[in-house]
Amino acid sequence: MARKKGRMSQEVNAGSMADIAFLLLIFFLVTTTIASDKGILNILPPKQDPNVPPPEIPLNERNIFNILVNANDQLLVENEYLDNTEKLSDDVKAFILNFGAPDEEAQALFNSLPQSLKAQANRDSKSSDHPMSGGAVVSIKTNRGTSYEKYLEVLDQVKRAYFEIYAERVGITADQYRALTGKTAAEKELQDRGKEGIPMAISIAEPDKIGGN
Repeated sequence: MARKKGRMSQEVNAGSMADIAFLLLIFFLVTTTIASDKGILNILPPKQDPNVPPPEIPLNERNIFNILVNANDQLLVENEYLDNTEKLSDDVKAFILNFGAPDEEAQALFNSLPQSLKAQANRDSKSSDHPMSGGAVVSIKTNRGTSYEKYLEVLDQVKRAYFEIYAERVGITADQYRALTGKTAAEKELQDRGKEGIPMAISIAEPDKIGGN
């Protein structure tokens, strides 16, 4: 009688496959670049004590450059309608560099400016007193219906005006100044020298509750 051949059970060793999967997981975690959205880099003011009222800082209307953006993304800059933001940075720059009523410290700042910026500076008594703290503030006010893209476009143009001034003071382009990280002593020195005495005074007002959702 023929003898039946015994069937050998075929098994797969799962232990080695688990090790391989674990190594692949570590490999992808190490080599994969995870994108991170940094958002808008703004320095926020320190948190105020709710029991202490905020200090009142007297500021003349001529020292405030008003930019309004309505729900239809239309611009009202210093009570004048603008079709686009092409010349906005130039208008903001002229406002910042105005020395309408400079004190002794502001006059010293003017004297320290390079000749190229002195040539752009004005002495309009109806505009800002000077570029120093409390002398020139750019106010941006939007609406609940204002698009995020238009808000960023306006904010970028305002910051460009400041960066152009800072860059010109240290002899580089605005894009080069904007690319400075401040991680090295040389870059930090350029950043500080560019904005010395001219703070980036941008006020973001609370949006109107008109339009949008």
